[in-house]
Amino acid sequence: MPHAAESPTHPRVLIAAFEGWSDAGAASTTVLQHLGELINAEMLHAIGADGFVDYQVHRPKVSFTDAGNRVIEWPETRLYGTVQRPGTQPEPDTETVHRIDGTRVQDLFLLAGVEPARDWTAFAEEIIDVVDSWAIDTVILLGSLFSDAPHSRPIAVTLTSENAELRATTGAGRSDYEGAVGISTLLDIALTEAAVPVLCLWAQVPHYVHSAPSPKAALAILDKLEELLDVVIPRGDMLSEATEWEANIDRIAAADDDMARYIRTLEEARDATNAPEATGEAIAHEFEKYLNIDPDDTPPSTPDSSAPA
Repeated sequence: MPHAAESPTHPRVLIAAFEGWSDAGAASTTVLQHLGELINAEMLHAIGADGFVDYQVHRPKVSFTDAGNRVIEWPETRLYGTVQRPGTQPEPDTETVHRIDGTRVQDLFLLAGVEPARDWTAFAEEIIDVVDSWAIDTVILLGSLFSDAPHSRPIAVTLTSENAELRATTGAGRSDYEGAVGISTLLDIALTEAAVPVLCLWAQVPHYVHSAPSPKAALAILDKLEELLDVVIPRGDMLSEATEWEANIDRIAAADDDMARYIRTLEEARDATNAPEATGEAIAHEFEKYLNIDPDDTPPSTPDSSAPA
């Protein structure tokens, strides 16, 4: 069985993201998918869905094999990585994650899945086993949340860690948030207790476009990952998608006076306070507001299904 490539000089980094509560605007899972395509990631391991996933929320899917047989695809949590097979040499390619000297990054692992519905403690133990089995040095947990953020300003990202060394080398803060959490926070605590260095990277997504994916937020996460990993990450079509996303919202707001006024209010608040969302205290405040929002309530001037995709 082929093994993921090992590097004697660079740390082995696992980047994880989960569909569901911590994936506003599909920003974090979009980043994971983009990275997977760039590094030609192949599945290395799977954590079964039984006991963790509510199939009425995340239903299994049926598809056909090349032989015409029907198969069920379960919503597993899967580990991906670059596979280096003996006797093969990857072709030079600028459209991949690479270091400043042009060498490919082959010590990057991706963990993708849906947020478990039950038995989080056992799920965390499974993740710790994966980290141990694949000799992961550092874990980066990605997340995105809805907040009072104007789409026309740079997306605010927040970096936190319980590891003092990582805080010193990355400029991360230490989260002081108290309240309801998702699986990412549980994994952060469990991995930290297992002596695994963890970084948590969150992006804020404008809540008034909650029905649409946010490529601009995904770009903000990629920008920060590029800085943290000291690598080059090609953006592909994501830059043009983010520009189109912003322009589409501008067009919708131009035809909706209430929405336009609301966005101007957010812009003025952002400009006046010099983006305080970049601090740990502010991200905690955003979490509190997010958790106190009734899901049946409609945010001010929310676009309908014609919102940008």
